Amino acid sequence: MKKNNIIEIRDLDFSYENNLPVLEKVNLTFRELESACIVGPNGGGKSTLLYLLLGLLKPVRGRITVFGGTPAEARRYIGYMPQYIHLDHEFPVCVSEVVMMGRLRRGFWGRYSRQDRAAAQEAMAEMAVEHLARRPFADLSGGQRQRVLIARALTCNPKLLLLGEPTANIDPGMQEQFYETLYRLNQRMSILTVSHDLGFVSNRIDSVICVNRTVQVHPTNELNGNLITDIYGYDVSLIRHDYRCDHPGEHGHD
Repeated sequence: MKKNNIIEIRDLDFSYENNLPVLEKVNLTFRELESACIVGPNGGGKSTLLYLLLGLLKPVRGRITVFGGTPAEARRYIGYMPQYIHLDHEFPVCVSEVVMMGRLRRGFWGRYSRQDRAAAQEAMAEMAVEHLARRPFADLSGGQRQRVLIARALTCNPKLLLLGEPTANIDPGMQEQFYETLYRLNQRMSILTVSHDLGFVSNRIDSVICVNRTVQVHPTNELNGNLITDIYGYDVSLIRHDYRCDHPGEHGHD
């Protein structure tokens, strides 16, 4: 069955106020139920591309549509987990309240409906954090916070999930379970991530979106040492997390 394009970018350029180009001549399509990862060096434009998709920035020239409309119009279909969350650790907010923030645009004057609470409970269960519901968010480990923030993104029942560095604080012992969760979510929604974890890229992702001022898309099976060097400008070792060592001390590298 043919899958529809949910993101279309044509001849897009973007620069900040200093007029130095950040993204140039970007052409990109992204289909429903596809999974892809944005990779590239720091300052290459990865976060900028994500902000353009969310409608937080506007291109200098070119066109971008998400679900057939402007990025701002498409926000109701998008769940977003930022790489960082700026939250005062002294602010007394518990896990369930953080997750409920994903329903704020649906609530009225801070009041949540029964449907809002049910959506939050379902999202917490899907990310295996329901047992943390009454815990202060500030007391959680980095990996627990990541799962809570993804649960918050899921409460709007998105068609597209945007994740900033989702494996950054996940313990190695929990990574495979986390990959399985994303794979399950991908059966009902498109997933676009930003990640420096090239092992994650090679594990469960359909394609790689390489961003370094320009944008190139490659199938995951094309990711190799030469391509990584072209992306980052220096040699990077790719550790295959899906490879089981037969002998102690051995690990697969590309």
